[in-house]
Formats: sequence, structure tokens, C-alpha cells
Amino acid sequence: MLLGDGMDRRSLAHEILSQLPLAQQTAAWGTLGTIKPYLGFDAESDVQHLVEAIAGNGADHGAILDVLTNRTSAQRQHITKGFQALTKQDLLKSMEVALSGNLEQVIMGLLKPPAQYDAHELRAAMQGIGTDEDALTEILSTRSNQQLRESLAFYQQDFKADPEKDIASETSGWFKEILLALAKGKREHYTGIIDYALIQQDAETQEPGARGGERTWISIFTQRSPEHLSRVFAQYQKSHGLEVEETIFKRFRGDGQVAMLALASVCRNTPRYFAEKLHNAMKGPGTDDKVLIRILISRSETDLLSIRSEFKKCHGKSLYSCLQVETRGDYQAALLALCRAEDL
Repeated sequence: MLLGDGMDRRSLAHEILSQLPLAQQTAAWGTLGTIKPYLGFDAESDVQHLVEAIAGNGADHGAILDVLTNRTSAQRQHITKGFQALTKQDLLKSMEVALSGNLEQVIMGLLKPPAQYDAHELRAAMQGIGTDEDALTEILSTRSNQQLRESLAFYQQDFKADPEKDIASETSGWFKEILLALAKGKREHYTGIIDYALIQQDAETQEPGARGGERTWISIFTQRSPEHLSRVFAQYQKSHGLEVEETIFKRFRGDGQVAMLALASVCRNTPRYFAEKLHNAMKGPGTDDKVLIRILISRSETDLLSIRSEFKKCHGKSLYSCLQVETRGDYQAALLALCRAEDL
């Protein structure tokens, strides 16, 4: 499949990898992430520490975490290249041998570029018995157009498969329509100009009691900017006396309903959406470790500070303290390192 500019996804993946050193210059201290560029970064020194940490019998988990949870993704890519140059071995494969369980999943996720990590999470969500609809919805509804293009490029490169065809074959109904619309990465960018006429048009497009129109709803929810949609939701409530979520409950069913509700939640408040997912992953007996790992890794350089704030605001306790209660051992240490600190 060709992208709009004629570059196939495999070529785009190589382009992304070639630009990773530039990312280190831009992923700086102004973000709301918990992981910042390590100012004393020395790739050669970090490589040596990792070589020593996995040498002999039993890996030094603490040393591995000390390096990898205190470096940005771009810095980790420099470490990966340095490890290959020094040892002639692949760092991911070496870690796969040295580690196991949830700790292994955290470290493997940290060592992949974000777009490649998302690609592998999408693949895992569609492999084996059953489909992880929640993971598909989360990734496709919370990434920017550029992030989606990069992720789908890695998907095609690493798995020699068309991600959109895989989505179409593994899902059905309105849920399939929603995911495919999101995968196209056509969400509009907010320019700062408020289009009141379009807000009114979108809010009035479908009367709550009318039949049909699901495809129009999907188009609006998957293509308009979050800033525009938040105003549409307000106008919809003003015009019809209903929150859009109430109409979604009536109009959609099953996975399609869950996906549309997730889109509404993301557009209203993305950090709160993730905070609720983290809370639900630790609610009741056991924990959904896949969700904890995926969110803490994928949001650690973007908005995890905001997610922590929303978590505390909504649940009266900190994300950090909940992770302390619900996880154990070196896996706990890894998640706490990404979370970074207690919120008092």
C-alpha cells in the first residue's frame, strides 16, 4: 500500500529510524512527560553498564532499570546502536534472554521506538484467540496523524502485512468502520479558528431519535479535531438536552458503542481517559498488566504528569501509591520509575 506522498510504509519506517537522533533535540523539558532527556547522557558508558548487568548468571535488574528508565526513547536508540557496535549482538534479543515476565515486557517496550512499539501492540491485539478490542481502540484513538502513519509503516515493515487489511479481517460491524477510519489518520488539525457554523452543523447533523446516520457520526468523531468536538458536544447538549454519550448508548451496540464512548472521552479529556483506564486495570482482583505497561510506556514522554493529576483528582489517591499496592518486585520498580513520583 502506498502512502499519500508515494512513499511506501517500509521506506517511511527507515526514514523514521534515520531521524531518531533529531528527536533527542526536540523531546525536551517542556513536555508533561515524566521521562526527560538525561543531561549527562553518555551512550558508551550506558552500554558498558548494560553489558555488565546481563553478564554471567542472573541479570542485575536494578542496573538495567537505572539506565533505561532514566533515558528518553531517542537516547535508548543510541544505546541500542552502541550495544550492537560493541558486542555485535542485538540488545533487545539479549534482554529477552536475560529477563522474563512482566519486567521483560517493560524493558522490551522501552527499547523500541514509540511507533514500533505501537505497531507491535497493534499486532499483538489481533493475534491468537480473540481480539483485544480495548488495545486497538486506545492506540488508534489517541495517536496523532503522524504517529499513526509511523506506526502503520513499522507494522508493514516488521510483519510484512497490511495493517488495515488485518483490522478489517479481525473486526466487524461499526467497530471495524471506526477503527479503519481512525487508521487513515485524517483527523483535522486545530488552527485556533473556531468555526461556529460547522459546530452547529455537526451538532444538528443527526437528531437523537432519528434512524440511521451512524456513518455520519463516525466520520465526525474520527475526523474533527478534539477542540472542535468538545464544542460540538456542548452545542449538542444545548440543542437536544442530551450528552452525546447518551445518544451513543442508544445508537450503537457492542464494541462499536465502546469505541465511540472512548472517542468521546478522549476528545473531552485525554489524560482523564488514560487515568480511568489505569484505575480500571487495578480495580478488583488482579491487575491488567498489559494496560499498565502500555500506558506507562507510551505516555511517559508526553502527558503522564497530567494523567497522574487526573488520577489523583478522580480517585483521591495517587497512581504511584496504587502501583505500590498492586504490583510487586522488579516489575513494580520499573513501573514506579516510569511513574516517577508520589502526588501528595
